[in-house]
Amino acid sequence: MKTLPLTDDTRLLVLTGAGVSAESGVPTFRDAGGLWEGHDVREVATPAGFVRDPLLVWRFYGERRRGLDGIVPNAAHHALASIERRLGDRFLLVTQNIDGLHRAAGSERVIDLHGDLMRSRCSSCDRPPFEDRQAYRPGVAPMCGRCKAAGQDALLRPDIVWFGEIIDRRFLDRIEAFTLDAGRRLVFLAIGTSGLVHPAAALVDAARTVGGTSWLVNAEAPANVDRFDHVVLGAAGKLLPELLGVGEPPAV
Repeated sequence: MKTLPLTDDTRLLVLTGAGVSAESGVPTFRDAGGLWEGHDVREVATPAGFVRDPLLVWRFYGERRRGLDGIVPNAAHHALASIERRLGDRFLLVTQNIDGLHRAAGSERVIDLHGDLMRSRCSSCDRPPFEDRQAYRPGVAPMCGRCKAAGQDALLRPDIVWFGEIIDRRFLDRIEAFTLDAGRRLVFLAIGTSGLVHPAAALVDAARTVGGTSWLVNAEAPANVDRFDHVVLGAAGKLLPELLGVGEPPAV
């Protein structure tokens, strides 16, 4: 198998999707046909759904938090953390996943494009998102607490970019700056993605625009497979260590 052309001048931009975390045992919406207890996930993953029934939404996310108990990074996560240590600021990881496994593996230059399941934020005030690993019991919708100083309190919500919400412009600006600065030195690597969700699905086109090289590692061909220069099909946990030229992951 070929290895990525990582020289002393390479800038590596990585995009990861649900396929990476699935190898650690993290379930995806697609595993259940987009349903949860008979509910379309959009009922529990939209601003309108939260307004309509915050208790239902928090029950869903409480179950997802509990579902991460005992889940650990796999070889793909560790391989990416290892290559980041080698490249330093010439590396940027963009993930569509909300499980925090990249950081758990040691990655630091991470953009959580869709948020983080283990963070919460106020649905009303400007309180910054904060780490929150509580899987609130059914019937409990947590309150902000800080809003009380203004005479009223507001519900906390998971720090997730729900369907219909806009991704933080600062994230997109950071990705664009990294891509433009890299130019022809850019190697773009997408792993475990469907190629359907934008703006992530368009990153391969951005890489092509600046003259970079694109690689795809996926269990199966995604919707945008024809836009990549190199395609390797298979399990990322088995393929990435060799593709990136890194050793075995640390024992856990």
